[in-house]
Order: sequence, then structure tokens, then C-alpha cells
Amino acid sequence: QQNLNSEWLFPSTTHPDRHITEKQFYKVMARVGDLLGINYLGTHTMRKTGAYRVYTQSNYNIGLVMHLLNHSSEAMTLTYLGLDQASRETMLDQIDFG
Repeated sequence: QQNLNSEWLFPSTTHPDRHITEKQFYKVMARVGDLLGINYLGTHTMRKTGAYRVYTQSNYNIGLVMHLLNHSSEAMTLTYLGLDQASRETMLDQIDFG
């Protein structure tokens, strides 16, 4: 096992100055999912998880997440995050208005 020095999050093992392809990333994620017993782990899992974390850790700044994901509407971003009306109401119920 070699230590790679690369600017990429997922560098190629043969060419550290380049990143792995989408196809390679998909294969890696599918293999990790198999090892963990998760059948829905895919290439968008990290993007979606990251977006959700930005959303919750930025005090639910949907505009920021929308911009980061390059979505054209807040509704699209909320749908992407899996936030329907019921889950938004649940979040609101947890807010202490004093």
C-alpha cells in the first residue's frame, strides 16, 4: 500500500495527478456498499449526504445548498434532500420559539 500525494479526493493509483473516473468511483462505491450490506450506496450518496449536512449545519439554509448543488429552485433541492412537507413540519416542531 503506497501513500499517494495528490490534490484529488479520489486519485488514480497509477497516475496520482489525475482522478479516478466516474465508472471507477461507481465500482468502488458499489463494492463498499456490498461489504457494508448496503444495497443503495451509489455515486450520488456522498453528494446527497454532504448536501444534507450543509443544510442542517447551516441552520437549514436551503439557498446555500441550492447554490452548491446548482439547482434552479428551492423546491428541487428540497425534493433532492428528501424533505417533504411532513418532515419540514417535524423539523419546525423541534424549534423552540421561546
